[in-house]
Amino acid sequence: MVHSKNIIAIPPGSTIREQLKTRCMSQKEFAQRMGMSEKHISHLINGKTELTHETALRLESVLGIQASFWNNMEALYREQITRVQEELALEQEEIIASKMPYSECAQLGWLQQTRIKTEKVHNLRKFFEVANLQILEHMQIYGIAYRTAGASATGNYAKAIWAQKALIEARSIKTSLINKELLKDSLPQIRAMTMLDPEIFCGKLAALLADCGIALVFLPHLKGSFIHGATFIDGNHIVLGLTVRGKYADKFWFSLFHELAHIILGHITSNSKDVASSEVDADSFAQNVLIPSEQYDSFIAKNDFNKSEIIYFASMVGIAPGIVSGRLQKEKRIPYSWHNDLRVMYEYAV
Repeated sequence: MVHSKNIIAIPPGSTIREQLKTRCMSQKEFAQRMGMSEKHISHLINGKTELTHETALRLESVLGIQASFWNNMEALYREQITRVQEELALEQEEIIASKMPYSECAQLGWLQQTRIKTEKVHNLRKFFEVANLQILEHMQIYGIAYRTAGASATGNYAKAIWAQKALIEARSIKTSLINKELLKDSLPQIRAMTMLDPEIFCGKLAALLADCGIALVFLPHLKGSFIHGATFIDGNHIVLGLTVRGKYADKFWFSLFHELAHIILGHITSNSKDVASSEVDADSFAQNVLIPSEQYDSFIAKNDFNKSEIIYFASMVGIAPGIVSGRLQKEKRIPYSWHNDLRVMYEYAV
């Protein structure tokens, strides 16, 4: 007998046991009359082996109860076992669902609003396109590369939702075939967009990347995910999802070039598990593309970080001054309270 919270699956063997008790017949004698081993009869009575049509006919002869009765009992038992297993699995799925930022995603319109646990599970199954949420424990998007700012107990689930939403949104974006060489050649053009307003560069950036085989998706930040961006291959194009966590322009552009580095450096197609090294390489790539290291080192050597010098240096290298001040803050060369008026904040509708 197996059971869950609401269902009990009782094997036909329980009825066989009652019949033997009524007849004062031992299992040994019953096994002899059935022409089966005592071990097989024991398994049959305890529901450990299937009651076949042949066994049902033998039971009809030995116990005088029609074979159809035993066949129906076996079918009902197997159905109940399946329902028990589904209910037990659903309980585990409800635990997984409870770790996901469901309410936040529902507010964003990604999921349907509900407080019912089972409905959350069913909605999440459809969202992730899986038969069971436990499958997510073993599923990975091949070659996925994240730029994150931390970790939490439920962070992986938040990342999974964020990445799945990026994948869904990217399906509606038409792109050319993946062309890494064209992407490399386009880096100066993308870098020059740091001087433009979002309403001007967003469309241009998306179109340029689409020509390189990259579907650019903008998504809001999910609490607990600590995610700035993610890049992965889906079919014949690359999905590049970005969020402006903190909404500062310098973070946005650094995240973009960080993700482009994963593409250009081959991290999303590599089998290497050295994630830390890949992240360091991508950071270095983004820094050097945005502010060439030789020019930056010369600027740092002067040790003069007043606003006018930052603006002048930014104009010399052709970059937004907020990117320079943001890097200086991150490297603790200036306090975080300095020159924030140079750091533009982006707002975009999602």
